[in-house]
Amino acid sequence: MKKIIFILCFLIGGCQTITAPPSFHYQEIQTRTFKLASWSKITDPQKSYKIYIEGDGYAFNRYGRPSSNPTPKGNLMREIAFNDPSPNVIYLARPCQYVTDDFCSQRHWTTARFSPEVINSIYEELEILSPQKELILIGYSGGAQVAGLLATNKSDLKIKKLITLAGNLDHEEWTRQKGFLPLSESLNLENYRSQYTSFPQTHYVGEKDTVIPPKITFDFVQNPNTIHLVPKASHWRGFEAIYPLIWNEN
Repeated sequence: MKKIIFILCFLIGGCQTITAPPSFHYQEIQTRTFKLASWSKITDPQKSYKIYIEGDGYAFNRYGRPSSNPTPKGNLMREIAFNDPSPNVIYLARPCQYVTDDFCSQRHWTTARFSPEVINSIYEELEILSPQKELILIGYSGGAQVAGLLATNKSDLKIKKLITLAGNLDHEEWTRQKGFLPLSESLNLENYRSQYTSFPQTHYVGEKDTVIPPKITFDFVQNPNTIHLVPKASHWRGFEAIYPLIWNEN
């Protein structure tokens, strides 16, 4: 399969090469706050749209300090999205990933990573890219929190299903267990639990995930029938066996 190479450059952090199939169209969406990077493949607008939401990316460096650029170092979510054979697929980067602007600051990938302005900007993006479409939201890591907050706070979105991969569904409990500083400027899905449980959902959890321990997901969801524990998978790798399960969601 032929690929298209995108070279994206940042105000900080230099350039990064992204390889995508030619069927995907790269677009930067300017919202009232952030400029957001997206890749989309739309071949049958009458069918559901699958929205892949990236994780927190490179939020902190190896010394535990906030990074200067949160663009992901890995390609797990892009790999799943770009190989999804479904007719309508959109991969959404989080604010300040791949592109940046004057509105970006370190708080937007640390304490305010799930703040109202972050959620509102992604909602604006969805209004432009998939207006009034039936959506399957697929969130990786912190992207799972974003997907849940979109579903529970934006009632006009037509959510068909929520899917999470190594998802951070309760960041208050996560920071408490890990000894991290609280995400003090962020919304937390725990406060919308009753609304969240009304949506069909599936959660894929890595058995060996030490970043977001499986117990956090089990305790939050409280329905083991919706959780798939993926043997030997960590937070970043080992999920290849369940790619087809996500691809078959339509």
